[in-house]
Amino acid sequence: MAAPQYPAWLRRLAAERKRRAPAVRPTRPLVLANQVANRRLRLGEATCTTEMSLLMACWKQNAFNDAACAKEIQTFYDCVAKTDVEHKERLKQESLGKMGNLSPKTVNKLLRRFPNITDNF
Repeated sequence: MAAPQYPAWLRRLAAERKRRAPAVRPTRPLVLANQVANRRLRLGEATCTTEMSLLMACWKQNAFNDAACAKEIQTFYDCVAKTDVEHKERLKQESLGKMGNLSPKTVNKLLRRFPNITDNF
């Protein structure tokens, strides 16, 4: 059996691909930089908004009398205190590196301590 005969255009295409240079030619060496962009982390959603809206509605109904809305005021303050404690714990865990993501400031500090070795490039 003879080898199959392919059309001329397909043979030219195959020969062209063999001669072609690689598709990606980096202008600089593919090495990580020793710093990252100092971007702000995304802010979380607003907290205690339902408690605040209930407090505002109570004030509006009672002509801004604090005595009549003592329960709503206490609920709002409890929510704020609980959220503040959670925020402080999250910051503490981030500073210790127990969270999945490091802040850009921490990454830059680590990269200054352990820079990328680029002698061979």
